[in-house]
Amino acid sequence: MESVKLLNTRIDNISIKELLEKLNKGVLVTPNVDDIMKHQRDREFHEMADQAEFSVCDSKIVMLSARLRGVRLKETIPGSSFFPQYCDYHAKDENVKIFLLGAKEGVGLKAQERINKRIGREIIVGTYSPPFGFEKDNAECEKILKIINDTPANVVLVGLGNPKQTKWIYKYKKHLPKVDVFMALGATIDFEAGNIKRAPAIFQKLALEWFYRFIQESKRLWRRYFIDDLPFFWHLFKQMLGLYKDPWGKKEQD
Repeated sequence: MESVKLLNTRIDNISIKELLEKLNKGVLVTPNVDDIMKHQRDREFHEMADQAEFSVCDSKIVMLSARLRGVRLKETIPGSSFFPQYCDYHAKDENVKIFLLGAKEGVGLKAQERINKRIGREIIVGTYSPPFGFEKDNAECEKILKIINDTPANVVLVGLGNPKQTKWIYKYKKHLPKVDVFMALGATIDFEAGNIKRAPAIFQKLALEWFYRFIQESKRLWRRYFIDDLPFFWHLFKQMLGLYKDPWGKKEQD
């Protein structure tokens, strides 16, 4: 599979159709600009996310950045739009059963009800909303593992935001032997529950979906977009000049 490195982050050149056909086992991550910047600052997150079998383009900004690096990605695959297509694709496949981990209390249940009604079967077989700080509580994590293992789920969507969701998957996936596919998909559960609306098509086409989300959640997102993520463009410029250095000392392969 062709891929491109944006800074030190692998982006696979794959279409939604190809991903739907190939995603039978492994971990799916969908890097956006914020994730790519976390790859620069959090070594544990970087090394875990770098193992993912599927690392796909989340946004138009990532797609345009890849083009500057000489690779024309086939399409963007945001988790919030991919997951409903994944459910549709497996609507009649009784072997695919999904567990939703994340979002606030009650949101997962609302998403479960909406998805199952739309699909026409119980494709979502369980949900759980973990308490704040749960990832540092071994007893709580053991409880979550038992809840998931007690369901027939073989696909787990972890919607906790990064780096938390990716770290949780790689720390605990070996304790979930029945699960074939893990998806680290951020706010997707909220989207499925109807709590958050996707940006209008014009925002998506103009690579401004991030701005639409900022308008909706400015208090939470202003620091991410205007402080944490802005250095991405400077690092990308340096990479284009051959001056970028991976903070973890790895050599660029592409």
